[in-house]
Amino acid sequence: MQEKVLPSFVDATLQSLLDRAIAHLVEQFGDRDGQPGVHPDTLAITAIDLGARPTTWAHHNGDRPIYPASIIKLFYVVASYVWEDAGKLTPSAELDRSRYSAIVHSSNDATSYLLDILTGTTSGPELSPIAFQLWQDRRNVLNRYFHALGLPGNFCQKTWTDGPYGRDRQSYELNNRNRLTTNGTAWLMHSIVTGQAVSPERSQAILGLMKRDLDPATYIGDPDNQIQGFLGEALPLDAQLWSKAGETSFSRHDCALIQLPDRPPYILVAFGDGPEYFNNWKWLPALSQFWLEQMQPRSTLAV
Repeated sequence: MQEKVLPSFVDATLQSLLDRAIAHLVEQFGDRDGQPGVHPDTLAITAIDLGARPTTWAHHNGDRPIYPASIIKLFYVVASYVWEDAGKLTPSAELDRSRYSAIVHSSNDATSYLLDILTGTTSGPELSPIAFQLWQDRRNVLNRYFHALGLPGNFCQKTWTDGPYGRDRQSYELNNRNRLTTNGTAWLMHSIVTGQAVSPERSQAILGLMKRDLDPATYIGDPDNQIQGFLGEALPLDAQLWSKAGETSFSRHDCALIQLPDRPPYILVAFGDGPEYFNNWKWLPALSQFWLEQMQPRSTLAV
């Protein structure tokens, strides 16, 4: 994978649009009657206009590390392709199945398997201090990889339905939760879209896993769908969406590549950090609706 090149500048026009979008969200969903709502301090968003030449960026709190929920799964899937291409993972149907389930269905079990084979570690009972130190060093291999690319964050924990136990809890309690920034996540998305995350063929395979069908008949009734309550819900049926969402009882996030017929493609990454975001299924669709209405139609760039 290429070394990270996050923007050293932001585009004034795109930044103005992002600032207006945040003001729109605060006006709609801000604090009410003493209850917390959407607030600039607990919100992080990064946007990339892929139709501009050169590509333009804007962000709000884009360099703030935040617990990413299931969006970390995208990083693990990318790393699995890097490892496979380097000969450190053997291609197999089980590896492909775990990638598919981690992205398409956001499976925690599949993610657990991926992290085990990427790091050579397994979950299990608590370890003695020396054994735990060795285990944690192996588990940190993804931190060393992504940090060498210049990406900030913490990339060493599984995702849980209930919570960590045993040696995973030992690790988690060391203030060692997963963390990502929206800038770093947007950079990874940009690298996938441009075929630089891994080979162009591998990048297309990842996009294939992220492709979402916007026909409501395909997702309504599925409690684990990644469209309702997320950026894709506001999109028209003739749009195209590639995304990976994440949520916990204290967060609601989305990471998406969006293509509309009359507009250039763009990337939106939005992290809402707090239970007020998880409980609000409208703020991400509202952000998406505002963005697609404000983006000016111009010649499209095929993805």
